[in-house]
Amino acid sequence: MNDNLVNENLTALPPNIGIVQSRDIETEMQTAYLDYAMSVIVARALPDVRDGLKPVHRRVLYAMYDMGIRPNTPYKKCARIVGEVLGKYHPHGDMAVYDTLVRMAQDFSLRYPLVDSQGNFGSMDGDSAAAMRYTEARLSQIAMEMLADIDKETVDFSDNFDGTLQEPTVLPALLPNLLVNGTSGIAVGMATNIPPHNLNEIADGIAYLIDHYDHIEDVSLDDLMQFVKGPDFPTGGVIMGAEGIKNAFATGRGRVIVRGKTHFEEADNGRMRIIVTEIPFQVNKAGLVERIAELVHNDRIDSIADLRDESDRNGVRVLIELKRGAQPHKTLNQLLKFTPLQSSFGVNMLALVDGEPRTLPLKRMMQEYVEHRREIITRRSIYELKIARARAHILEGLRIALNNLDAVIRTIRESQDAEEALNNLMTRFTLSELQARAILDMQLRRLAALERERIEQEYRQIMEKIAHLEDLLAHPAKILALVKVDLLALQEKYGDERRTVIVSAETQELRDEDLVAQEQVLITITQRGYIKRVPATTFRKQTRGGRGVTGLTKASEDDVLHLIAAKTLDSILFFTNKGRVFSEKVFRIADTSRTAKGTPLVNLIALGDGEKMTAAIDISNFSTDADLLMCTKRGRIKRIALDEFESVRPSGIVALNLEDGDELGWVKLARGNDDAIIVSAHGKALRFALNTVRLMGRAAAGVNSIKLEGDDQIAGMDIVDAESDLLILTANGFGKRTPLAEYATKGRRGKGMWAIAHRKIEEIGPIVTAQVVSPDDEVTLITANGMVLRTTAKSISQQGRATKGIRIMRLEDGDQLRSIAKIKVDETTTGVPTDGQVSAAKAGAKLEEISEDAGDAEADDTRELDEDEQAVDNQK
Repeated sequence: MNDNLVNENLTALPPNIGIVQSRDIETEMQTAYLDYAMSVIVARALPDVRDGLKPVHRRVLYAMYDMGIRPNTPYKKCARIVGEVLGKYHPHGDMAVYDTLVRMAQDFSLRYPLVDSQGNFGSMDGDSAAAMRYTEARLSQIAMEMLADIDKETVDFSDNFDGTLQEPTVLPALLPNLLVNGTSGIAVGMATNIPPHNLNEIADGIAYLIDHYDHIEDVSLDDLMQFVKGPDFPTGGVIMGAEGIKNAFATGRGRVIVRGKTHFEEADNGRMRIIVTEIPFQVNKAGLVERIAELVHNDRIDSIADLRDESDRNGVRVLIELKRGAQPHKTLNQLLKFTPLQSSFGVNMLALVDGEPRTLPLKRMMQEYVEHRREIITRRSIYELKIARARAHILEGLRIALNNLDAVIRTIRESQDAEEALNNLMTRFTLSELQARAILDMQLRRLAALERERIEQEYRQIMEKIAHLEDLLAHPAKILALVKVDLLALQEKYGDERRTVIVSAETQELRDEDLVAQEQVLITITQRGYIKRVPATTFRKQTRGGRGVTGLTKASEDDVLHLIAAKTLDSILFFTNKGRVFSEKVFRIADTSRTAKGTPLVNLIALGDGEKMTAAIDISNFSTDADLLMCTKRGRIKRIALDEFESVRPSGIVALNLEDGDELGWVKLARGNDDAIIVSAHGKALRFALNTVRLMGRAAAGVNSIKLEGDDQIAGMDIVDAESDLLILTANGFGKRTPLAEYATKGRRGKGMWAIAHRKIEEIGPIVTAQVVSPDDEVTLITANGMVLRTTAKSISQQGRATKGIRIMRLEDGDQLRSIAKIKVDETTTGVPTDGQVSAAKAGAKLEEISEDAGDAEADDTRELDEDEQAVDNQK
C-alpha cells in the first residue's frame, strides 16, 4: 500500500526532478536580480506618473471606496480597512498597509491628505500612530476626486493576486497627485523623491500648458515658473534660492535648501529668545530639540540658557532662550549650521511611464497628467454615450408603444402567453427584443398623460446628451478644454495659499530682510544707552492736552533721548557725539513691548569710551540724489553725499571732524536747492540756503552757521518745506506751529531772528526741539520719564513767531519734554489701544484752557519782539 503511494507521488513530480542541470552562475544571478529589481520597481517602490500612487496606496484607496467608506459616512476601524486590503489586494505585511494608511492621513506628510483620520496618527516628533484596532479612518473629500468616474470604464482592471477579484491598474485621478502631494521611495538601484507643490500653482501651470498645447514645444520652463514657484511643503519653512528649484524643474533632479521659520522675542527678564514656528519638511521636531540640547551640553553653542518645546495643536513653537547679552543672530547662524533647522531636500522626480522608470522634468510631468486626463474623459464619454444610446433605444420603443397604445394593448391581450406577446410586438411594430420587453414591463401608470410627457422629455434630453457626447468625441480640442475646466473647478474647491516661503536670492543665501514684514515702527534710545523698537500702532493717536501712555517703565529711571520713526526694512545711520557713524538694519533692533527698557546700544554698534549716540537717521534708499546735512551743538554745519555711507564697516567710520569741545548733534536728508533752518535753545532761528554750503568729504570739519551768544546752543535743525510749519516744543510741554514764511532766508553766520516769546522762557522752558511738519503729519512726543503722546500736527495750534505757544502735553512734576518723531500719514495707521494701553480719553485728553486770549497774547508778544529787534538795530 505504502509503495503504491510513493510510486504515485513520484509519478506526479516534474520529469526534471533529481536531474542536475548546469547553469552559468553569472547569468543566473543577473536573471534573478533583474526579476527581483523590476518587481520592486514596478510593484512596490515607484509611483505611476498618471495618478502618483504606488500599488499599496492605490489598493488602500480603492478598498476604502469599495467598502463604501466615503467622506459622508461614519469612520471605520483601521483594522477593518487593513484586513480588507490584505485579504483582497495586497498580500504583504499588515504594518506595510497600515503605515501607508497612516501617512496618507498625516497633514504634515501630505500637502493634501487623502485619508480623513480619527485618533492618534502620529506626530512631527516621530511618534508612531496608535494600534490599528484603536484608530479610525475614511476617505477625505479630495480623495474622492482621485476615484471619480472609476465605475464608468475609465481605467483598466486586472486580476488580484489569486485571480478571484479585479483591481484598478491606475485611478482616474482628477487631482494631479504626483505633483501636489509628491512621494518618496527606494527601489533597487534607483530612488524617487518628489516634493509636494501648491494646487493653485500647479493648476494654473497646467491650464497655461493646455492653452498652448498646439505649440507645446514652444512652452519654456520660464513660462511655467510664472505660475509654479517651487515646492510647497506641508510644514512650511523657507526655501533658500531658486537655482535648485529651476534645476529640478528643468532636469528632474535638483537640491533645495530649506530652513525653518524663526523670529526673535524679548522675555520679561530682558533676555532674547529665538522662536521656531516652522521646521523643514520631514525633519523630526523632537530630534531637532535633542540635537540643540546636545550642542549646548557639549559647549558647541554657549549662548543658550533654556530650551523648551511649546508646540500644541495650534502649531509648532520651539523656544530657545539666550543668555543675557548674547547675540541672537550669531546663535541662529550656529543653529542653522549644526542642526537640521536648515536641511537640504534632494529632488529626484522619478516615476513610472508606461511601466518603465523615467526621470521627468516639470513640463513632461504636467504633460503626462494632461494625456491621462484626456484618456479618462474620452473613455468616460464613450461609456456615457453607450449608456445613453441604450436608454434612447428603450425610449424609442416606449414612444412607439404610446403612439400605438390601443394596437399594442390589443396585441398583448390576443396573445396566449408573454413569449407570444413578445414575438407579436416585435413582428407587428418592428421592435427589438429589448424594446418589446420594456413595453411588456411598463407599468400601467406610465400610460397617464403626465407620465407620457415625462418619457418624451427624457427622450429629448437623452438625444441632446448623445449629440453632445458625439461632438465631444469628434473634437479632441474640446476634450482638452474639458480637462482644463475640470482642473480649474478642482482648484476653486480645494486651492489654498502657499505655506513655504521662497527666497529669490541670487546667491541662494537667506537674507534676514526676506523674512521681515515691512511695517512702521518707533525706535527709542535712552540716556543710559538702551535701544528698542515697537510697532507704531502701539501708541494710538490722541489730541493735544492728553497725558499719553507709558512708553518706558519708570522703574528704569532712564531718560529717553531719541525717538525715530522708521520702517523695518530701512537702514538706520547712527551718528555719535564724536562724529562717527554706524549703520544697522531696523529689524535687527530688538522688538520689545511698550514698557520694556530695550537692549544696550553697545550690543548693536561698537561705541568707544565716552562715546554716545546723538543723532540717527532713517534711510530707505542710498541711491537717491539726496545729501546729508550735519549740524553740531556749536553751530558747525556740513553737507556730504549720502552714498558716502552706503557701506559702513561694523567698527564705524568718520562722518565729521570736530573741534575740541564740540559735538555732532543733528543729521538731516537734504538737496542742494533746499533751505535749512536752525533753532537755538534760547529762541533764535536762522534760515539759510543750502547751496551756500558746498559738498564736502568725510574728513571735512564743516563751516559756521548761526552766531550763538553766551551759553546758548543749537536745539534743532531741519530742512524747510515752503508749505509746512516749524513746530517748536519747549521743556515744560509748550509748543506751537509757525508758518515757515515768517522766517526770511538769511545768509550764513547771522544771529537769526526770534522764534518764540523769549521773555517767557522761565515759564515755558528752553526750546528742546524744533522740526518742520505739515498739518497732516502725525507726531509722537516723548518725555524724559518715558510718557508718550501721539497726535496730529494740526491739533497743535498755528501761531506767530513771537508767541509762547500753548500747552501740548501735561507733565508730571520734574518731567520734561525730550524728543519728537514725525510720521507721515501714509506710512502708518492710526491704531486702537493695544491690550493694557492707557486710554488717553480717561487719562486727561481734555484740552487745557488758556488763561489769556490767544489773539491778545500774540499781539503783545509781537510788540515785545519788535521792540527788541529795534533796539538791536539802534545799537548797530
